[in-house]
Amino acid sequence: MAARKKAANRYYSGPPSDHFDGSLFFNPGGRMPGPFKDLLKWQFSGQRSKWPAASPSPFAQAKPAATVEGADLSVTMVGHSTLLIQTAGLNILTDPVWSERTSPFSFAGPRRVNPPGIALGDLPAIDLVLVSHNHYDHLDLATLRQLQEKHDPLVVTPLGNDAIIAPAVPGTRLSVHDWGDRVDVSNGTAIHVEPAHHWSARGARDRRMALWAGFVIETPGGKIYFAGDTGFHGGINYRLMADRHGGFRFAILPIGAYEPRWFMAPQHQNPEEAVQGMALCNAAFAAGCHWGTFQLTDEPFDEPARKLAEALDGRGIPQERFRALRPGEIWEVPRI
Repeated sequence: MAARKKAANRYYSGPPSDHFDGSLFFNPGGRMPGPFKDLLKWQFSGQRSKWPAASPSPFAQAKPAATVEGADLSVTMVGHSTLLIQTAGLNILTDPVWSERTSPFSFAGPRRVNPPGIALGDLPAIDLVLVSHNHYDHLDLATLRQLQEKHDPLVVTPLGNDAIIAPAVPGTRLSVHDWGDRVDVSNGTAIHVEPAHHWSARGARDRRMALWAGFVIETPGGKIYFAGDTGFHGGINYRLMADRHGGFRFAILPIGAYEPRWFMAPQHQNPEEAVQGMALCNAAFAAGCHWGTFQLTDEPFDEPARKLAEALDGRGIPQERFRALRPGEIWEVPRI
């Protein structure tokens, strides 16, 4: 029987590399999500915990300062993987999602259980947006349109995602990069595009056609690591970050959407692995993200924060060094 012909990549074309085979992106030396039958097995397993329909944050919606100057660093949790980073006179958003659902449909799909920690209209002027990959809980076109209309930020994203953003958000200032690229911004700040152990898709027929990534934000006050979505993969990428960058003042690491492990481990690390990652990449402080806003997987609503606290205690790491932030919570990150 003849081999099935690969679908043409409609997002990106370029030469093969250690993570692109000429048609699709992959995790070098790593694992990809299981086949469709594994997805069905998980979906029909009946093991999903029941989340509350609403779980308001204990913090009121934040009203951030217009800017944070110099080496001071202020981080505000908006929700899920959306955080506002303020330092060196720059305002930076990670994976901005203000929509009610993370889905191609307005009437179905994971729905937020708490409002964004900053009202969209209360954002300071946004200079820079980092989009790690194209899953709906990270690349929200409706939010990008609103940000473009009001703020006109520079959007930094990995290869292929421009083919999704540009037609849907005309006029977006896009900066599109491969792993290992550096983007000089301003005020002594640069963005490094770094590997993550994940995958991409907007639908059933575009899996791995666009690249996924993490980012390192190099600032006068120290380096910040936003890991994006990632499986732990033996800590390989955390060790790589330590080798390349020496260490970090602050890291934003995913701690949720990890159950069941037999299916989720290649794509989402768990809280114990996040604590290992913090240590491996030499981060002084870390915030847990990707939890407590949208139910994507089986674990209970509050389990990631509990498991994080247990993992920190198990390693003798003070709780104040790695916090599971809630929407609206602001962290004035200490200098190191």
